[in-house]
Amino acid sequence: MARSSLAGHPGFTEISPEVGVLDVDAFDAALAERPDETLTLLIDMGKATDEKLRAAARRLAGRVVLEIGRSGRVTRRGIGRLRAVPADRGGDLDLDASLGAVAEARAARRPVGLDELTARTWARPALALCLVVDASGSMGGDRLAAAALTAAACAFRAPGDHAVLSFAAETQVLRDIGSTRPPSAVVDRVLGLRGHGVTALSGALRAATAQLERTRAERRIVVLLSDCRATDDHDPVPAARRVPELLILAPESDHEQAAELAARSNARWAPVAGPSDAPGVLRSLLGG
Repeated sequence: MARSSLAGHPGFTEISPEVGVLDVDAFDAALAERPDETLTLLIDMGKATDEKLRAAARRLAGRVVLEIGRSGRVTRRGIGRLRAVPADRGGDLDLDASLGAVAEARAARRPVGLDELTARTWARPALALCLVVDASGSMGGDRLAAAALTAAACAFRAPGDHAVLSFAAETQVLRDIGSTRPPSAVVDRVLGLRGHGVTALSGALRAATAQLERTRAERRIVVLLSDCRATDDHDPVPAARRVPELLILAPESDHEQAAELAARSNARWAPVAGPSDAPGVLRSLLGG
């Protein structure tokens, strides 16, 4: 998308005053004032012909879509925060913070105690997400585009742990929850998905639950991007009921099975009108 087209969005000239530039402070201000319009602009900037702007927009999309806690507001929690603790509680020794205790112990000609040293350890992350993208034959065209754009945004700098799966007849792990695979590599794989095969929904939900069992996050969520029309012989309801928290994004024109699955499994769902609508819908469901 050319800059001349992006300029039709309110606030674009403030957010990107020149080629290759994305002003994050201006974006945050616009997001607070016009959340829906600004999210749509961010997605469109992720398709810009300006390579630097496109890359920056995709990185920023991850923060906007995923750094949303229980309140539904944008946060900066990341995968957890390092906190200082006495070294006898574990963690990695913080040499700089421990020098004072070491100097005092040497001056007193005594060994320094572990409880006097300072270590750094990760605080428990607030949120873990496992994104499940329907890549079956029923999810072509705009539907797959909406799923891919949402999953691409979620792959960047997720708060807590995150995994990305795709499924048709089989489930494919695009990013394992313990992986160090960079977001850019995950995005490339997601955007390269093509619809094919049957919809083996039950197996995909079981695989997502297994991913979340490996995280320490306080809140563990599966985000399912699908019309939920299972075309294999397995009922997806039992697997859906075992998910800690299930959010379903379904195409607006084909959501009957998604609504039924949500009702039978105590999940939350919402329709997605098109690709640009998906991040806002996800934000709403996460804050619900």
